[in-house]
Amino acid sequence: MTRAEDIKSCCAAAYSSDAAALLLGDSYHPGGAALTRRLARLMSLRSGQRVADIASGPGATARLLAAEYGVTVDGVDFAEHIVQRSRETSERLGLADTIRFHVGDAERIPLPDNTFGAVVSECAFCTFPAKTAAAAEFQRILRPGGYLGLADVTVADTGLPEELRTLTAWVACVADAQTVARYCQILDEAGLRVVHTESHDQALVRMIDQIEARLHLVRMTRKNLIIAAGTDVDRVLEFIDLARHAVADGLLGYALVIAEKPIRP
Repeated sequence: MTRAEDIKSCCAAAYSSDAAALLLGDSYHPGGAALTRRLARLMSLRSGQRVADIASGPGATARLLAAEYGVTVDGVDFAEHIVQRSRETSERLGLADTIRFHVGDAERIPLPDNTFGAVVSECAFCTFPAKTAAAAEFQRILRPGGYLGLADVTVADTGLPEELRTLTAWVACVADAQTVARYCQILDEAGLRVVHTESHDQALVRMIDQIEARLHLVRMTRKNLIIAAGTDVDRVLEFIDLARHAVADGLLGYALVIAEKPIRP
């Protein structure tokens, strides 16, 4: 297995675990539903559009967009287990006709060319080993005039401290984060024109606070779920403290990026 495949498998296993669900809740990205709605407004989503949600996780974003904006959604995730769980949840909520979930790699998205009015990817692009390939795939499946809504972890020009660049940090969605300028460059080189960016660093701080609070509760109650998952609570708390300091020092942040696929190349 290559290092890239190892990272993908490790991330997929971590985010599809019961421990991740306990610590992160329904939304696996900073800002939760509020920032998803912000992306939807910036992309001018409207009823009847087709939307692709890449690295769709447990399906919370797909369900929100389908229910609130009247769009049909194709979610794609690397983890077969979490895709099956997402399908079951959507069927239970009566959304099976408007949401489909697929097992797939962001670097080889199993969706057709020039089809989607919007592509959404939240807190995932920074974990993709081949970002240029993923950006090219976003461009391929978007129809001309369609929008990409990217929400992701960002870093300063100086990068991250070495302790935040381990494989554990990949799973935590920070190790290969880029500057906003670099994200924009990658998208531009893929044929996507960036039309808007905005910072939401406090959304990342709130998620860090949420995870820390839940971990302290886990340590007090010794919940078997976390212990069975092999999570070293003290080690994760140490990592969280490093991440919080990185945000305070301006080394780590969170941003929305909106890009358009031009009607004419």
